[in-house]
Order: sequence, then C-alpha cells, then structure tokens
Amino acid sequence: MSFYDWKIIGSSTFVGFRNYINAFNDPILNISWRNTIIYSIVTVPGQMIFAMTAAILLNQKIKGRIFFRTLYFLPVVTSWIVVSFIFMFLFNSQAGLINYILKDILHITKQYYAWLSNGKSALFIIAILGIWKGIGWSMVIFLAGLQSIPEEFYEAARIDGASQARLFWKITIPLMRSTLVYVLVMLIIGSFQVFTSIYIMTSGGPMHKTEVVLTWLYTNAFSYLRFGYGSAIAVIMTTFIFIITVIQIKLLSKPIEY
Repeated sequence: MSFYDWKIIGSSTFVGFRNYINAFNDPILNISWRNTIIYSIVTVPGQMIFAMTAAILLNQKIKGRIFFRTLYFLPVVTSWIVVSFIFMFLFNSQAGLINYILKDILHITKQYYAWLSNGKSALFIIAILGIWKGIGWSMVIFLAGLQSIPEEFYEAARIDGASQARLFWKITIPLMRSTLVYVLVMLIIGSFQVFTSIYIMTSGGPMHKTEVVLTWLYTNAFSYLRFGYGSAIAVIMTTFIFIITVIQIKLLSKPIEY
C-alpha cells in the first residue's frame, strides 16, 4: 500500500517512493517525530525510576503489601479512554480540579490556566499520564526481578560492610540487567505507540503542537483517506523502532554472572 496512491473504490495507482519522499518532507510529520521522541525521553525514564522505587519498597516485609501492589497496578488495567477523560477533567481550563486548587485554595495563580490549549503544557500533562499509567506494569516486572536475586548475595555484602547504595548498584542493578533491558525495550516501543491519550485530550492540537506519529498517521489514513501515505509512515516508524530495539539489545544485553 505504501507504494500506491491507494483507493478504497476504484483502481490504485503505483507511485513508487513518492509517499516516502513526501513523508521525509512533511513539516507536520517532523513535528510529530519530535513530540514522540520528547514523550519517550520523558516517560520511559520516569516510569523506570518510579517503578523501581515502588518495587524496592514493596519488596520489603511491610503490612499491606498486597493492597499497595494492587493500588499501583490499578491504572494499568484501567482503560486509556477512562484515564484520558479523568485527566481532561482534572486539567480543565475552567472547572478543573488543578486550577481550582492552584487559584482558589492555594492562591498560587491569579487566573485559571488553559493547560490543554498550550502545546508545551499539554504534552507535559500527557507525559505525566503516561508515567502514572505505566508505573504498575514496570513495577511488577521489577518486583519479579528483585525476588529472583538470591538473598545470600546481600547477606554476604552486608557482612563486608556494604551500604544500601552499594548493594543497589553492585548487586541489584547488575543482576537485573536482563530485566532492565526488557522493560526498557518494551517501554520505548510503547512510548512510540502513544495515541489514545493524545487523540482524546488534544487531537494533536493546538496547531499540531501535540501531534505524534500515530495521530498524524491516523489523520492521513482515516480523515484524509491517504492510505498509501499512512502506510508509508507506518513502515518508517516500524523500521525505526526495530533499529532502536536491536541497538539496545546489542549494547545492553550481557550474560548475568553470579
């Protein structure tokens, strides 16, 4: 399809690489790539840091561990549509809870702020939503990795006088390398597939400032009926993700030595 001017009705015309040339010269697609990369840079480390912190805390023998694990995982099983609408209401420019707290309770701002009407703040809020919703999934994977590390290693290191920080950097991180690589690869792939939250909250606006690759692909394919061009974008994105994934696995994967 990416090599054709694809028509739903009637014959499709072969156009060769024209759709790919148009994709590389499309200014809106360039904005979409930039926003997608920014979203990935913010959400992937954010999810990994918060998820690892939560996993370490919930790996301790504390009361209510099962309750807190369920609480952290609840956003993961909640629909993207539901949480996107919740965040829309929270950051509503007039009746939103965040504006009410900042202006009417804390008096930090003098007027209500249009969070989702500004490109930078809207993308930041969407990234916060992505981090919050994804923490639980990464936490479960990290928790499984932590529980697979033999306790004897920690006991031996403590006898030698190792601090908690050294235990983390010298034992936990090296022995969880494969787990970290897996989570990193999956989160990067997931971050490049962001669609629902942006489509619901901003539809790529204002003025394409929150457009990402998948929303622009969707708009071209299903609003403008440019299926060939949309397919070209999909192929380019798939190739890019594949290359990034291979590089990560080659650079970060090493055998675990006990």
